Amino acid sequence: MNQTKEIIRIAEASPNPIILVILSSGGVDISFAHDNPKIGAILWAGYPGGEGGNAIADVIFGEYYPGGRLPLTWFKNKYISQLPITSMELRPVPKLGYPGRTYKFYDGPEVLYPFGYGLSYTKFLYKTDTNGTAVTIPVADQHYKKLSYKSGVSAPACPAINVDGQACTETVSFNVSVINSDGKGGSHPVIVFTKPPAEVDDAPIKQVVAFQRVFVHARSTVDVSFTLNVCKAFGIVEKTAYTVVPSGVSTVLVENGDSSVSFPVKINLSV
Repeated sequence: MNQTKEIIRIAEASPNPIILVILSSGGVDISFAHDNPKIGAILWAGYPGGEGGNAIADVIFGEYYPGGRLPLTWFKNKYISQLPITSMELRPVPKLGYPGRTYKFYDGPEVLYPFGYGLSYTKFLYKTDTNGTAVTIPVADQHYKKLSYKSGVSAPACPAINVDGQACTETVSFNVSVINSDGKGGSHPVIVFTKPPAEVDDAPIKQVVAFQRVFVHARSTVDVSFTLNVCKAFGIVEKTAYTVVPSGVSTVLVENGDSSVSFPVKINLSV
């Protein structure tokens, strides 16, 4: 609390907006800084080591282009009262009112900064020409697996396949155009998520399946190609602990704080 008051006091005394540098091992609730017009930027440096001071100065003075994305979700303080430390569940527990853990399962109130969030000195926009695709996977009877569905949803004859023992050479390929809309070039990590069919119960909200870092010159566009193995990219850990690929319509999602593109992938399972 004393640190918070001191930061606010310094910001108010400064004639210009200040830059707040956070040194921490993980997320902390800095809502006071996010909403303060006298704090112009926030830089999370983790525990940067002996050369941390030079590295931070390089970013602040523009010698190095910041292009990081958060590797974890930054929750608000009230999160600790929503989920007791004794709960080991990753998935939400509705009967107890517990939200899930991590970006894959948290379904509670708005977070401070979501997983994958990160600003830089420019804005990057995404475009793709892929509107959707379909994949058919041949499977043997012994590889069929049951799947948990939401209430009122009828399970198909072959709801999912067990990834273990499945050759699964099928892939989904697509391109994403990364557009630098500003006047400064920089590197940018393009993160690809997949989302399982909406009717599947207790499934991840989304999950990271691929990423690439690209350099995009000022006011230029770079095309990035991805090829996803279906079993690896669309497989989910079912609550029975099996890793399975659900049949039905999954989604490929590429997003950052400024832009997103997505398209459906229909997965058919056939004997």
